[in-house]
Amino acid sequence: MSQQTARRGGAAWALVITSVAGFMAALDNLVVTTALPSIREDLGGGLHDLEWTVSAYTLTFAVLLMFGAALGDRFGRRRLFIAGLAVFTGASAAAAMAPGIDSLIAARAVQGAGAAVMMPLTLTLLTAAVPAAKRGMAYGIWGAVNGLAVASGPLVGGSLTEHISWQWIFWLNVPLGLALLPLARLRLAESHGTGAPLDVPGTLLASGGLFGIVYGLVRGPADGWTGGLVLTGLFAGTALLTGFVLYSTRAKNPMLPMRLFRSRAFAGINAASLLMFLGMFGSIFLLSQYMQGVLGYSPTEAGLRMLPWTGMPMLIAPIAGILADRIGGRPVVAAGLFLQALGLGYMAVVATADASYAAQLPALIISGIGMALFFAPASHLVMSSVRPSEQGIASGANNALREVGGALGIAVMASIFAAQGGYETGRTFVDGMRPALVTGSAVVALAGIAALLIPTRRRTEGQPAPAEPAPVLETAAH
Repeated sequence: MSQQTARRGGAAWALVITSVAGFMAALDNLVVTTALPSIREDLGGGLHDLEWTVSAYTLTFAVLLMFGAALGDRFGRRRLFIAGLAVFTGASAAAAMAPGIDSLIAARAVQGAGAAVMMPLTLTLLTAAVPAAKRGMAYGIWGAVNGLAVASGPLVGGSLTEHISWQWIFWLNVPLGLALLPLARLRLAESHGTGAPLDVPGTLLASGGLFGIVYGLVRGPADGWTGGLVLTGLFAGTALLTGFVLYSTRAKNPMLPMRLFRSRAFAGINAASLLMFLGMFGSIFLLSQYMQGVLGYSPTEAGLRMLPWTGMPMLIAPIAGILADRIGGRPVVAAGLFLQALGLGYMAVVATADASYAAQLPALIISGIGMALFFAPASHLVMSSVRPSEQGIASGANNALREVGGALGIAVMASIFAAQGGYETGRTFVDGMRPALVTGSAVVALAGIAALLIPTRRRTEGQPAPAEPAPVLETAAH
């Protein structure tokens, strides 16, 4: 490796750059939710328009994740990471300056596209820069930062909206992005995947299928599950994804080789990730409303009271990474998932229309420890279950499944809530939330069972099965 490449590929710089970039992308999943009333007051628009300020980002982020990873593998991961970061930063500024609700929705869609290119490449760039023996701790820190971003979105959005203005939930990304762009150019080493041609048919099938399913899931609670567009999205999306699977089993250079799922490690951790995000996202969606609408906390007060849950990754995830290095990722991930399930079940039992914070605190702490134990080792398991040249593909697939799981979780929890309760009184809200939380707990417990299916035998990071010799990662000074 040349001196310049070694300088660029410093592990500490890679960890800082990829963690901050991942934080920005993950934060924007939920940061806008607590700012919606202020956005409506300033820009106008109906409820349908406000919903799209959230779902426009989710849709483009989910459907383009695997395509972003494939572009990075083909044309250079650092090059595409910088391009995605630039698009995300520019779209954030456009969202902050949006003169109307339609332009805000458009800017959010572009934000999601930039994040879809940037986010899956953070793990591949970090893996290329960090020695194998230290990757557990690096993934732990990366997972802590990203886990905190996902869970603290409502707190950050509520605090900025309450104390400054809603535009600052988007302006926050601009100085961070402008600082990261030259650092990424100077401090990250370039790497590539196999160099195979882009899989255009597979990309269109996967993107179209994910778009249809996520669109149906996002719009289902608002438009009704029997609505024409909702049913069309769900059925067409399912058909396209089925076609994607069939095509990928026969294609010469598929975007997502189906043979990867023959690995119990790859299949198990991806199933666990989808189910984890299904249960967690749906629960956060309802619990944030419970604390504000039923218990009467402001957005900032509710976010602060959730810190034993949302802030725990910063304390526990680095330790989880070290544990994964010593005893393997499977037991750490499984323990985290079962603790998360226990915490959600505990919350379902103690939640009332006038529950004290002391009664809720044990559930929040248990859930926080569980979530923290999951994030870092899960990333480690994803990246170590495939060949080095396929780590971009694996990262994109895992992130796409997480996003789909989150959208599914909100749809499922909202449907259960609407069937069993409502917003009329605090009592009716709790009547709807309790069975939804029980469902979330059961789903996360299923994720723990899926994690137990991962083989116990640990393989050196990035080492392939004996029948599949792994090519060396290409690095270049440019």
